[in-house]
Amino acid sequence: MSEYDKVRVGRLVLKGEKLKTKKRKHKKQGRDEEGTTVRDEDASAHGGWWKTVRIEEITGSIGIEFGNQTYVKALDNGLFTLGAPHSEGEGPAPEEILTAIKVNDTKIALKSGYGKYLRVGPDGVVTGRSDAVGAMEQWEPVFQDGKLALLGCNGCFMSVAQDDDSVVAVSKTAGKDEIMQIRSSTARENENVKELPAEEQGSLAQVEENYVRKFQKFQDKKLRINTQSRSGLQKAREEGNLHEILLDRRSKMKSDRYCK
Repeated sequence: MSEYDKVRVGRLVLKGEKLKTKKRKHKKQGRDEEGTTVRDEDASAHGGWWKTVRIEEITGSIGIEFGNQTYVKALDNGLFTLGAPHSEGEGPAPEEILTAIKVNDTKIALKSGYGKYLRVGPDGVVTGRSDAVGAMEQWEPVFQDGKLALLGCNGCFMSVAQDDDSVVAVSKTAGKDEIMQIRSSTARENENVKELPAEEQGSLAQVEENYVRKFQKFQDKKLRINTQSRSGLQKAREEGNLHEILLDRRSKMKSDRYCK
């Protein structure tokens, strides 16, 4: 290496000028102190298996729960029964896990751990003996008023027989015996979504005050919050234009650094 190459090349420093050292920025580990994590207590009580609330969520590994902590269980003869109750914090057993496959926008197919698809027989008994998905192997999840029932190809809803705990589809209406929960273990879409910033946590009144503190500047350092009705803020939050409405409310106070 030549003597010239040994010379360190850098910016020109004038006489009397102080060098400024660069500060290293360290990424915060974990969440901010002001951040909050919402815990799904219901999912925790079921071993992390969370309750589906729309058909788009019924895919991959699922468990059909009737009552509390009891799931539909596949037998090696192609029939189904209601499994034994689980303790709190436990999910479904391997033989109680089914695979949900989307057929179209309204219907799904269900496959047991034995690799067979579920269908309803002429006697209304649910069996898992089909090798492929046809019209008889399609099920329609029906959500209404926060409740779920599963409609079979025969126009009847899945339930558990009271006498022998076998799984059947014999009722044309969805009563309390036909109400179920379909639980999933797949990662939810909103699990990877960033949580709300600190300014947007709390009530709408708190949110507006947080943004006033962040953006409005006064020489006397006193907060000036718009006193007009906040009736439109909830609608703005739902429609995704909350920031615009808050900016408009602050602009009327003529103190926002982003307002003219």
